[in-house]
Formats: sequence, structure tokens, C-alpha cells
Amino acid sequence: MGTEDGQVFRIAISGYYGFRNSGDEAVLKSILLALDNCAQEAGIRIQPVVLSIDPESTAGMYGVEAVHRMRPKDVIAALKGSDGLISGGGSLLQDATSAKTIPYYAGIIKLAQWLGKPTFIYSQGVGPVSRGWMNPLIRSAMKGSRYISVRDQESAGLLAGIGVPQSRIEVVPDPVMGLPLPGQKKAGAGGIRSGQEAEGRQPIIGVSLRFWRKDRADLDRIADALGELLQAKDVQLRFLPFHTPDDAEASAYVIEKLGSIGVGRTEIREVGDDPQRMLQEVSQLDVLLGMRLHALIYAANTKVPLLGISYDPKIDQFLGRLKSKPAGTTEALDPAEFTASVSALIENPAGWVSDKNDIIDKLKQESRQPAIQIVQYLRQMKR
Repeated sequence: MGTEDGQVFRIAISGYYGFRNSGDEAVLKSILLALDNCAQEAGIRIQPVVLSIDPESTAGMYGVEAVHRMRPKDVIAALKGSDGLISGGGSLLQDATSAKTIPYYAGIIKLAQWLGKPTFIYSQGVGPVSRGWMNPLIRSAMKGSRYISVRDQESAGLLAGIGVPQSRIEVVPDPVMGLPLPGQKKAGAGGIRSGQEAEGRQPIIGVSLRFWRKDRADLDRIADALGELLQAKDVQLRFLPFHTPDDAEASAYVIEKLGSIGVGRTEIREVGDDPQRMLQEVSQLDVLLGMRLHALIYAANTKVPLLGISYDPKIDQFLGRLKSKPAGTTEALDPAEFTASVSALIENPAGWVSDKNDIIDKLKQESRQPAIQIVQYLRQMKR
């Protein structure tokens, strides 16, 4: 395909795409932009083919070719016509959400390998894996891949524990740390409203919720904490649904629980499926409270002070990279401590930014590493 200079490589990309989940769409957008930037720097071109549950929407949003991820003939044709497969990012190899997840994503990797295509693991979060019989499938998919990157040390440890050589595993940030704001080519410094700019108006607290506990006791606790915050501080709550329609319903549930104290001080802001529009929305906040991992990553990306509510180890792992801990969990959240934490961030946002600035800039830079490695491999391929 093409001459030595300006070669075109057709790469299939597998992940949780087309499901109207802003975090996963941001992963895809980040991978596409990083690959394009790194390919241009290397003098080659990458032509993506995305496996999506909604190929028409994916093709329209990103200007790429897309095929239906659940139609075997279409997937096989896409893989056969490709120069390789990227699997990632996101939490693809875990069985917490379904027993079908690992067999599907590992199966796509193995199918590409059986077809003789190089496979690349792009900043995945691996685990939890509670069904031991799935470990050989994960191990086989990983060992057959040309490049393996995961988004945290815990994922690397899990893979090493099931027999994947530690020396072959690179730990990198989530791809979304490198997602630029609309109109930018690369992720910039971001920025928050300064304390002076915030004077004379209500600080805006972004809230990203999801359903987790069936009894909704976690959302009840969050409503209690937000209620105490509204009583203590003159703030506005802006709820940002990252996965529609579920997150909008979770937000509406908490707003209803707030009752009269939330009247005129809460809103649900639905910004559509474009991840860069959501990134722009997050960049305008003073503080973000997030259950969704990618809500926290968006805030870190744009250097907006953040507090996380943990429902999964991946939340603790990301906060750990920022040298932070969750403000609470789905099992426990102290309203007084929460209010004090938010108040401290509102009053001294510059202190938070100063403390996290170097860490965030390093994560942004390192988020390009998988794209750099994949492009280098493609350039070395014998055509």
C-alpha cells in the first residue's frame, strides 16, 4: 500500500464504541488523534476501521470507516483487509460487568492473530477477573500481541500474575489525558477559573454520577453530601451525564432527593456524544465531583480540581496517580468532610493546580507513548 514515504496503513480498532458513553468515545477520539499526529510526524498515514455497535454514528462523528462489531462477516472482512488491530483502551478485559466481555474482546484479538495480523494493546485497564477460567484466554491474547500497554500498575500486575512477561508490559496513562480541547491539535495546559475570576458569581461544581448499588444508597449518600454543601456554600451544581440516558436518570434522582434546597441551584447539562464538547464543558467548572472515571480524567486533563467517589478499583488507581484519594465510596461518604474538601478547592484552586501540575503534564506527554510505539512498528513492517 503506497511507497516507502507516505505509506498508508489500514488499522482496525476494537473497543466499547458506539454505545453513547462519553468516556469511551473520548478514548476512541484520543486514540485517533494520537495516531494521526504520530503518523504525520513519521511520514505515514493511518486509515482507521472502527468496530462499533453503531457504525453509522461512529463514521459520521469521526470521519472514519466503521463496521458493526457484532456482525462476524463484517468484522472478519475488516480484519482481513487491515494491516493490524488495536484493542483498547478502556476496561475491556474484565468480568465485573458481564461474563461475555472478556471472551468478546480477547476473541477479537485472537481472531486477528489467527488471520496473521499484528495486534496492539492500547492503554487498557485489565481486571477485575473473578472467573479464573478466563485467564488463559487473556494470557494467549496478550502473549500473541506485538505491543502491550496498560493504564495502571495494577493491570500490569494482574497480567504478570497470569503469566504475561512483565518486561513486555508498558504502563502508560489513559489515552484521554492527551485529548485536546476543541480547536487544539494537542492537549494544552488547560486551565481553571482563578479565584479572582470567580468573585461575584456562584462557583460551579460539576457532578458526574452513575447507577451502581441496586438500592441506590450510594446516590442517597451523595444527595446528603451535596445538600450539606448547598447549605454551607453559595454554589451551583451542574450535573454532567457521561453515559446517556442512565447517568441523566441518576442525576435526576439525586436532584429530586435534594428537594427545595436544590431549586434554582441545579441543572443537568447534556452536551451530546462529542467527547471534546464534554471536555470543553468540564474545563469551565470550578470543581468536579466524579463517579465516572473519565469525568475525573477530563477534569485532570483541563486542570480542574477534582474529587472522586470510588465504586471500582480503577477510580482509586487513577486518583493514586494524582497522589490523591477518593472523597468517599459507594459504601461511605461523610457530608461534613465532603463539604470541607469542596470548600477548600473553591477557596484555593491555584494550590491544587500547583500541587498537581507537573504530574498532569507528565501524564499528558506519556499518553502518546502507545501511538508512538505502534507507528514505529508500522514503519518497520515490510510491505
